[in-house]
Amino acid sequence: MSGLLNFNNMNKTFRRKRLSIDEYAEGILSGDRIILSRAITLVESRLESDNELAEQVIKKILPNTGNCLRLGITGVPGVGKSTFIESFGKYLTGIGKKIAVLTIDPSSQRTQGSILGDKTRMEELANDPNAYVRPSASGNTLGGVNSKTRETLLLCEASGYDVVIIETVGVGQSETTVKGIVDFFLLLMLSGAGDELQGIKRGIMEMADAIAINKADGDNINRSEMAKREYQNALHMFPPTESGWVPKVLTCSAVEKKGMEKIWHLMLRYEEEMRKSGFFQRNRQQQNLEWMMQTIQYYLDLSFFNHPEIKSTMPELKKEVTEGLTPAIVAAKELLHRYKK
Repeated sequence: MSGLLNFNNMNKTFRRKRLSIDEYAEGILSGDRIILSRAITLVESRLESDNELAEQVIKKILPNTGNCLRLGITGVPGVGKSTFIESFGKYLTGIGKKIAVLTIDPSSQRTQGSILGDKTRMEELANDPNAYVRPSASGNTLGGVNSKTRETLLLCEASGYDVVIIETVGVGQSETTVKGIVDFFLLLMLSGAGDELQGIKRGIMEMADAIAINKADGDNINRSEMAKREYQNALHMFPPTESGWVPKVLTCSAVEKKGMEKIWHLMLRYEEEMRKSGFFQRNRQQQNLEWMMQTIQYYLDLSFFNHPEIKSTMPELKKEVTEGLTPAIVAAKELLHRYKK
């Protein structure tokens, strides 16, 4: 009997206790990494009960958010984003900053699985006591971010981080949502600007607040300087930005840890100028409105596809559309009609 009691006690010890709203909030505000991680897991959960609790936690900690600089970093394949972020992050912690890095790993469209290997790619930064690295899967979300990246960012801000870096899954036509989350958007590129300018999506360059030519080291220094001039010329051809900021092009070497200070000082200069002009605050207010509208769309989709009538009717209508028996627009309207009933 005593053995059974001991076993039950062990189960209670290892069973994770569900925290209250106040316990989550107090842990986050005190900088407790374990509770921060649990809160992010709560936010990313698909359980309705977890979502409701997460919303209350976000509401509780909201007055303590908004005090950090939010950075978005994307780049062409092979540019060395993780190496750059680790080098840049170590520079920031070296000057006394607390940083959080939210990395988004692409999910398989077939299995929805994700490797989530960013902590191993940024091992030195992940072990830094002044840095917090959190990988998340992108899921079905376009825009190079996770659907709960905004909420995660707020949790990190409330936990006392001075800088939050969001690393997107990479450059692509849909890699734009991050611009609607961050204050400063950095695009990492490689030398060989002539070829790169042909291949990169113009929209990404138009959104960038700065371009950093990475791997400007060794025999590549001259090519990187040439690329810098070509990108700067290309940027001058774009229409003026809403903020009035003229994007800059810099060179750096993440491997040799060169150029990090220049990039940081440029970001600080951007923040100072945007705060003076009032754009910084206006931009964040607009981002909050966009977040609200996107959240409405998210929950409408969830409500629609989880509706019992839709779930029972959808397979047959899909079959009819696939076989050419029913026009797609007719099937769509039929489903919407059933949803509204």
